[in-house]
Amino acid sequence: MNKLAVLTVLSTCIFNISAYAKQEEQTPNIIYILADDLGYSELGAYGQEKIKTPNIDSLAKQGMKFTQHYSGSAVCAPSRSTFIEGKHTGHSYVRGNINNGKKGRMRGNHPLPDTRTIADMFKEQGYSTAAIGKWGLGGMVGTGHPNDHGFDLFYGYLDQIHAHNYYPTYLVKNRDFVELNNPAMHKKHNVSVKDINNPESYTAYQGKEFTGDLMADEAINFIEANAKADKPFFLYFPTPIPHVALQLPEQALAKYKGAFEETPYVGNQGYFPHQTPRAAYAGMVTLLDDYVGRMLTVLEKNGIKDNTLIIFTSDNGPTFNGGSDSNFFDSAKPFRGLKMDLYEGGIRAPFIAYWQGKIKPGQTSDLISAQYDMMATFADLIGGKANKDTDGISIAPTLLGKGKQQQHEYLLWEYPEKGGQQAIRMGKWKAIRTNLKNDANAAIQLFDLSNDINESKDVAASNPKVVAKMLKALADRTPASVPKWEMAGFKTAAVND
Repeated sequence: MNKLAVLTVLSTCIFNISAYAKQEEQTPNIIYILADDLGYSELGAYGQEKIKTPNIDSLAKQGMKFTQHYSGSAVCAPSRSTFIEGKHTGHSYVRGNINNGKKGRMRGNHPLPDTRTIADMFKEQGYSTAAIGKWGLGGMVGTGHPNDHGFDLFYGYLDQIHAHNYYPTYLVKNRDFVELNNPAMHKKHNVSVKDINNPESYTAYQGKEFTGDLMADEAINFIEANAKADKPFFLYFPTPIPHVALQLPEQALAKYKGAFEETPYVGNQGYFPHQTPRAAYAGMVTLLDDYVGRMLTVLEKNGIKDNTLIIFTSDNGPTFNGGSDSNFFDSAKPFRGLKMDLYEGGIRAPFIAYWQGKIKPGQTSDLISAQYDMMATFADLIGGKANKDTDGISIAPTLLGKGKQQQHEYLLWEYPEKGGQQAIRMGKWKAIRTNLKNDANAAIQLFDLSNDINESKDVAASNPKVVAKMLKALADRTPASVPKWEMAGFKTAAVND
């Protein structure tokens, strides 16, 4: 369906707080910060004890912390797609991580089609829009470029594999390549055993221009330019941090050097080596926290802090490779699973909302919510219209303490990788099916999260009525846009690209 067709079938959200936007002199600026592979428990506000995140913790203390918020998927691209499209992965166009078949600088990920997005919604309301960070939904060619999906400005990585290097030779700004003063790092080889303790063995994986800093600078410039122009803005900041490779500036690493017992990471799985991987990972998370602090400072400096909603969350659970150590940092505690799993550890995400003077400070919400709720939520706040076919609900009533909060009947995930998985959250119940690529009749596992947060006791056998209800809801899906994303028992015709 093209954008014109979609525009003809729009409707307002069930609970529409657009009257709020009309009553205000200005509609709010919105900053949506999406960390990459950041675990639920990697922030101080969520119990982290080894990594310092004072600015993000302050947002939680002065705003609202959600304890039952979920990412859209268990990996990068489909999670981003749920946010942009406002749909769960049983309906969204992008459901896995694959490339567009191009090579070199034309390489990108499976592209979004011509469809109305969350950024288009902001544009219709007169907002300036930017996506700064890792896109993952298309490349320079085809239908997936962010400039074709409502974003006035794009700066960062279009392709996910490109984002595995924080010191690349170029970044992308809109439709141009921006050359960087970094050495080419074509070979990702291991450090030999004899050189494992030699610091010089790791210097080849450093450069002069760190992309995390460059993207933070671009975000600050975008905020300042719109503040000076007195124009409302939507900043989507899908930072690649703390996704591996383990690379960061020396001053950021120095904050944790010597803090932990270390085993050098010699490099494998296509990622660069690092001599002090735990210090590097902690330093990357704290560096992201520093960027959040810079954003808060520039909002204050320009007098727009009280008219800006900031949301901080993550695209999926913590990772298991590239030298990261999720076990050491208790990154997914107290949940089962990591990235690529539809168990709670792979999809339960931190979610913090801060809006000075509008969201009451010090609140914690147990509202069950998901990444694809943002389109409906932002529509309410800016007086826009979410897509009629969104799977999301507005959480604006919870954020602002006004009106009745709608509840999800269920949240749904479909993930075609790691054997093929489906999961559903329905009240206290969580169900998951695995190995669906090979077995259309794969048994459903059922967990009562109210007393089994670790999903350790399968109670499917003793709750047949709940299982039947879950299986019926799991059928709420459309054909996948790519044949390889289909699973056994779902061999329906694929949507054309």
